Amino acid sequence: MTGVDRMAVAFSRLLRAQGLDVPVGCVTAFAAALGAVGVQRRSSVYWAGRATLVRRPEDRPTYDRSFEAFWLGRPLIEPQPPAGPAGPPLAAAVDSPAGDAAAESDGREDHEEHDALSLRYSASEVLRDKDFAAYTHAEFAQAHRMMAGLRLTGDLRRSRRWRPATRGASDLRRTVRAALANGGEPIRRAWRAPSERPRRVVLLCDVSGSMEPYARGMLRFLHAAVVGRGPGRVEAFAVGTRLTRLTRELAWRDPDEALARAGRAVNDWSGGTRLGSGLREFNDRYGVRGMARGAVVVVLSDGWDRGDPEELAGEMARLHRVAHRVIWVNPLKSAPGYAPLAQGMAAALPHVDRFVTGHSLRALEDLICVIGGIGAP
Repeated sequence: MTGVDRMAVAFSRLLRAQGLDVPVGCVTAFAAALGAVGVQRRSSVYWAGRATLVRRPEDRPTYDRSFEAFWLGRPLIEPQPPAGPAGPPLAAAVDSPAGDAAAESDGREDHEEHDALSLRYSASEVLRDKDFAAYTHAEFAQAHRMMAGLRLTGDLRRSRRWRPATRGASDLRRTVRAALANGGEPIRRAWRAPSERPRRVVLLCDVSGSMEPYARGMLRFLHAAVVGRGPGRVEAFAVGTRLTRLTRELAWRDPDEALARAGRAVNDWSGGTRLGSGLREFNDRYGVRGMARGAVVVVLSDGWDRGDPEELAGEMARLHRVAHRVIWVNPLKSAPGYAPLAQGMAAALPHVDRFVTGHSLRALEDLICVIGGIGAP
């Protein structure tokens, strides 16, 4: 590392200490700019740093103070916040599952005595937005309890059954039945309309090694979905190097027992990924024969596939032709700058109706709305 590079790194550390966001790429660009313009002229160094290290207009005053302190040896003066009217005192509170009622009662009493601004911390709210990959074992246990309240509902479809209505088609049976009570005179005419019922939901969960940080949360979501609506209305499958049907194992009310049975049923847990062959087996044995017809099919996978991308594209096209909607849930989609560059993901996207993330509890709650048709195209 040259002397110019050392100065560039040292100045970047000072900017970071002052609160500026200076990525490594900006430091490299600053060092290259100093190598081109030199460090003899103060204006050249100033504009080289401002062009490469300052990313927002509001960071310019901080950059100017740091530049004068580092390059000119002047004391670093921290800006003084503007004086304003004193606000109300702050009161911090921490929510706990066992003491919510007591905390609310104490908060009301404090509010009556003092006009204070209360700041409340809730562990459950923080957990909703936390990535599954960063969970601890204790947080997973708490998340499992929170998932127990999730209720999955598919889109509504027209049923063959009829229901009484105020308008629609004429209901001759009810009209004649009512006329018998009036001496055979049809005084009132009855009407009927077709009823609606929720569509079947099919969940295909990737349990390969690349999905291991998210597989526990995904399987707990599958369990809540199957138990909430019952087997037959929600079908669950695990996809790795083979296809495994998990609806019967996940139908147990006890989540620990259900997940244990599912773990014993899946022989290729944290193995490779062959989404194309797994979808072909699903289409041949279950999907095209009736399970996926008119259903909402949800694929939970990061799209990393060792199989043939053309095979995956063909099977996704078959699935899309018979399903009502196909939703792909990719937990990696939440990462900044994510692009579906994996071959499997790129092959599947043209046959997907909705492409959403599923990295956290809140993302799964939003997924329930998407499955139910809320916000769907």
